[in-house]
Amino acid sequence: MRKIYKHTQANRGMGLERIIDMANTQYRNKGVADVRKIPTPVKITSNVKGKVSGHVTKGELVDYFGVKDGRAIVFDAKETNITTSFPLKNVHEHQFNILKSWHQKGAKAFLLISFTKRQYETYLLPFEMLEEAWKGYIGDGKKSIPYEDFVLNCDQVKRDKGYVLHYLKAI
Repeated sequence: MRKIYKHTQANRGMGLERIIDMANTQYRNKGVADVRKIPTPVKITSNVKGKVSGHVTKGELVDYFGVKDGRAIVFDAKETNITTSFPLKNVHEHQFNILKSWHQKGAKAFLLISFTKRQYETYLLPFEMLEEAWKGYIGDGKKSIPYEDFVLNCDQVKRDKGYVLHYLKAI
């Protein structure tokens, strides 16, 4: 049974990221792949008697980078509590641009999207599908990807073969 995490603005996405981190450790330990989380950049504003204060700075990267079978992997993890769609506003422009740049250079670029109110159903959204949806998002088109599109066109990733979340099976 999965532990349910309390989600606030500060820790939104942390449940999925913890599971991905566990899977990445399993992949490294088994020699399958080496995928690492990029730490969130923080600017320290003060350090008074060991009490450190700071704030998160605007990121320029996505959450994860790695390599499998000699091929680069780059992706971001997203959670949504909406059951009918994934809002594209959850993807920042710099994240889209990083995924696009790496995809154009041959990397496997994607999003892992978890629908929290659907018992954390998680799907691997390939960059090509994200790019198609993004064209409408920046234009006058749809502002989200319907849940049905995930069910019909994406691989659902879940626990498999001893991995807590076997997302590499889908790439």
